[in-house]
Amino acid sequence: MHRNHDAPAQPPRVYPTVDFHRDGVQHGFLKVPHSTDASAWGAVMIPITVIRRGDGPVALFTGGNHGDEYEGPIALSRLANALKAPDVNGTVIIVPFMNAPAVLAGKRTSPLDGGNLNRAFPGRADGTVTERIADYFSRCLLPLADLVVDIHSGGRTLDFLPFAAIHELADVAQQARADAAMQAFGAPYSLRMRDPDPHGLYDTAAEAQGKVFVTTELGGGGTASAKSVAIAHRGVYGVLVQAGIVDVDVARRDGAVLALDKPVVQLSMPDDDCYVTCEHGGLLEMRHDLGAMVRRGDVVAHIHDVTRTGTAPVEYRAARDGMLIGRHFPGRVGMGDMLCVLADVQV
Repeated sequence: MHRNHDAPAQPPRVYPTVDFHRDGVQHGFLKVPHSTDASAWGAVMIPITVIRRGDGPVALFTGGNHGDEYEGPIALSRLANALKAPDVNGTVIIVPFMNAPAVLAGKRTSPLDGGNLNRAFPGRADGTVTERIADYFSRCLLPLADLVVDIHSGGRTLDFLPFAAIHELADVAQQARADAAMQAFGAPYSLRMRDPDPHGLYDTAAEAQGKVFVTTELGGGGTASAKSVAIAHRGVYGVLVQAGIVDVDVARRDGAVLALDKPVVQLSMPDDDCYVTCEHGGLLEMRHDLGAMVRRGDVVAHIHDVTRTGTAPVEYRAARDGMLIGRHFPGRVGMGDMLCVLADVQV
């Protein structure tokens, strides 16, 4: 167990309407005071569900870290509606709309302060709304949890193969626990992820506290498919079963087909050449679809000039062998955009 029940040294400026140590099912809010012209003593209200039965492992599930990613909010709303106190051994904390202002706006970032929640950790108690949300999770919710699952997809600008992911960790035992939880999620692909910039991530904050942390990318394009939601739905139950918080019969009752014996493709990102970054603006022509195997030197994309004809497209080539697991989604692309992501397939 890696829980810390000590009170935060500085009081957070987020106020829960639920009691995390009370048995039963509670549906409430995290209230973030926010004074505006329309509501002088108002608050941002972040829905939260707590399901508890006795002492035991604590799982924290989050979706809507970015507001244009929908598999997490949908699957976790279903989980909050389905689980009952007798179903659990321990505690399940569910926050489907973690960055509620961004979810309501359908944007990656908060319309209130422009904050990207997944770059705001560990946050600030006296900061913006986004920073205060990050601070509350860092200092109040993460210390309660043993296991954290944060469900992402590509949002409006990216598209991915459906994978669950963990990071390379220095602690061997923590790494093994994270790997077991990732496998239990049961996405078609499992990835040892390499983030281009880990600073400010929810992932990093959780891992620094010794938590088992699993994230995902389950598609993209600013929508959710029946397939991607089904992967998320099955995944949260798979993790709960593996942690001993619910049993298989509960998962089956709620329509989660765990298929724990189904083979999962193992992926890794060993170096920065896994990322191909655009240095031009124009019209994107992907030369391979997601799931394709490419070799070093293969053309992965053409960028066409949209200001004139008679000019050859710019070629972008892979700097390494790998499977194409992610790509820029919109047809227009600009300088600095991520064009595609490659990963090694582990045999």
